[in-house]
Amino acid sequence: MMAEAMVSTLDLAARAEATPWARHHVRDVLSAWQVADEQIDITELAVCELVSNAVRHVAADTPEARVTLTLRHDNTQLIAEVADPDNRPPLVPAQASDEAESGRGLLILEAISKEWDYYLLPAGGKVVWCTIALR
Repeated sequence: MMAEAMVSTLDLAARAEATPWARHHVRDVLSAWQVADEQIDITELAVCELVSNAVRHVAADTPEARVTLTLRHDNTQLIAEVADPDNRPPLVPAQASDEAESGRGLLILEAISKEWDYYLLPAGGKVVWCTIALR
């Protein structure tokens, strides 16, 4: 019989301080789930990129916007999802110039995760997610 997935959800205001809150949440939850430190570090980085991107793209348009972080663990992988109210898909990863202060988030996500993608929500908004393999 397959073990049921563990799930944790955190609702955040779409503001700059959402990223450190998300990072602390990941560390606390994954530690409680007894995930290895290396996978916690990777997941923290992935979640920081997902939350930062969501906040950057929705906060300016909708000051009262919220983003929701969901973590799922099924003993073989971790899935991190960030939902936001923006219907625009994430920008396709591209090479950022050496001087650019942003534009590398999805490239980082692509490099550290097993896979990532997004889907639109029926009621509006989207979820960007990634999978982190467990050892």
